[in-house]
Amino acid sequence: MNQLDQLPIPLLQWYRENARVLPWRSDPTPYHVWVSEIMLQQTRVAAVLDYYRRFMEALPTVADLAAVEEDRLMKLWQGLGYYNRARNLQKAARQVAEDFGGAFPDTYEGLLTLSGVGEYTAGAIASIAFGVPVPAVDGNVLRVVARISGDGGDIARPDTKARMRAALQAVLPVDAPGDFNQALMELGATVCLPNGAPLCDRCPAADFCTARREERTGELPVKAAKKARRIENRTVFLIFWGKKVALRRRPGRGLLAGLWEYPNELSPAPCPVEAAGLSGGPAGKHIFSHIEWHMTAQIVEAASPELPEGWVWADRAALERDYAVPNAFQAFAGAVEARL
Repeated sequence: MNQLDQLPIPLLQWYRENARVLPWRSDPTPYHVWVSEIMLQQTRVAAVLDYYRRFMEALPTVADLAAVEEDRLMKLWQGLGYYNRARNLQKAARQVAEDFGGAFPDTYEGLLTLSGVGEYTAGAIASIAFGVPVPAVDGNVLRVVARISGDGGDIARPDTKARMRAALQAVLPVDAPGDFNQALMELGATVCLPNGAPLCDRCPAADFCTARREERTGELPVKAAKKARRIENRTVFLIFWGKKVALRRRPGRGLLAGLWEYPNELSPAPCPVEAAGLSGGPAGKHIFSHIEWHMTAQIVEAASPELPEGWVWADRAALERDYAVPNAFQAFAGAVEARL
């Protein structure tokens, strides 16, 4: 991976000239860096900006996050998906409060002890917030390293990740580790794009990139194909009583744990309440990492306000303010809003 030896100077110069202005970069406290990095997992920067702003307005300190009620936290996170990220944020915030006196640990090893913090996130916080010279290796960085060095290893394999991490550690500038790591992430997000479509003419590594020289940008990085997702056909019941819709809370473990949903079951399924009227509703699809839901709605006029234990009626204000309904049910939002 000798090509990486040439990377730091042109990369840092490129970053100084091209870095996007982002709120967590403008004020890189450990709390800001940590929350932004967790939000950015599986989510684009453009989608995160408004969530980050609202989150920081509501919970400006790690102590606020540690103390907030879970339903309020879920509502702030609604729409970002992967809700266990938010739960782990709160677990880690409580660790910071209880085990570290309210101040983030300032070492890579200490950060790794926090709930939901892996090697990448610990590296990002340590280098950006504390200036610790450790790499932060995410998917964008793996792609950049694979292409520049010509490494054909499967980037999903731990040994490939470890090899690339060690190669970056060897060239990491000790006086600017945070800028170097952010520059690599930025390069992967804006120039060294996935799916064989990099913008090589804009890249500071173009002159020494192996993939560009050998015309292998479409082949690198190598990543094993994922297993096919399981398809589930589900019936979603949009149950109304006047200007209210029925919600139930999902179980505390498993997919979308603890969130509120429109009642649904694997199809075919009987209506779960006594109905005075029943009609067809919209269809929707949602893709999780390992399951694909194909959903068809039934619009139900309830015969009485009685609901199964644990279910609630929510009017428009309560739905907007109190209940975190995940994006999996976004296809039915219009039909619900039209009735509330």
